[in-house]
Amino acid sequence: MKRSIGSDHGLTLRMFFTMLLLALVYLVFVGVLLRVGVPVAAIVVIAVVLLGAQYLFSDRLILASLGAHEVSEAQAPQLHQTVARLAQLTDMPMPKVAIIQSRVPNALATGRNPTHALVAVTTGILDQLDPRELEAVLAHELSHVIHRDMRVMAMASFFATVASFIVQSSLWFGGGMMGGYGGGGGGGGRGRNSEGGNFILIVLVAAVVWAVSFVLIRTLSRYREYAADRGSAVITQEPSLLASALQKISQRMDRIPSQDLRQMQSANALMFVPASVKGSIAELFSTHPSVEHRIARLQELERRLAR
Repeated sequence: MKRSIGSDHGLTLRMFFTMLLLALVYLVFVGVLLRVGVPVAAIVVIAVVLLGAQYLFSDRLILASLGAHEVSEAQAPQLHQTVARLAQLTDMPMPKVAIIQSRVPNALATGRNPTHALVAVTTGILDQLDPRELEAVLAHELSHVIHRDMRVMAMASFFATVASFIVQSSLWFGGGMMGGYGGGGGGGGRGRNSEGGNFILIVLVAAVVWAVSFVLIRTLSRYREYAADRGSAVITQEPSLLASALQKISQRMDRIPSQDLRQMQSANALMFVPASVKGSIAELFSTHPSVEHRIARLQELERRLAR
């Protein structure tokens, strides 16, 4: 029997408005760059190159940094069978399957659409969870694929990447990066003051744009985790399984050495549970809701299904 998780209208609206707000912010940013004399060609080249790289290669780079290795059905039969069963249940193409050698219990999914998806799990989560709990976690990851929220996150992250690139390049190379733009023909001290003022303006605007992008992306990221939790509950019909997995992983995470956690932190936004060192950042700036809030919502879903 097929189990469709349907469209999450709350997630769809949030993805739309996040992209809309980011587009408006960046139109202002581009306007500032043009105003101070940065060539249109330079803006277009930087935007196209970074957007293409972010869209096509960001997930591959993350998987490579984590040491994820794709495995065949012969190498991991039980894992493949579970993913295949879930894919068939939700009527989606079979994603690729990978394993990450790490004690950190976690999982993630990548791919710009269901036909280019990959699900990866760590050896830590395979050791920590029982088969039904692992199935609930995998259903959560496949929900991300079905919602196509990873593509939106990659596009949204592109905006922050551009602003961060400009700020960091400015710090590395100083005003020379923008040298000659907006300086006019005044020459002498007035020309240098104009260039210096333009340089400071660009860095300040880029920093503001990065900050706004950061908040919008993190807000969307937290909601998409709730949506994927709901998707897992619909697919498995047992929200308590995902709640149990969250509880086990959270308790285990506190006992993982900080070095192991830091090795996984580059992919926190994609992970089932962020690999955060204890006492890191407030939930407001986190990629995920707190485990307590996620479990509370799953318990509410359990009560609704029991009616």
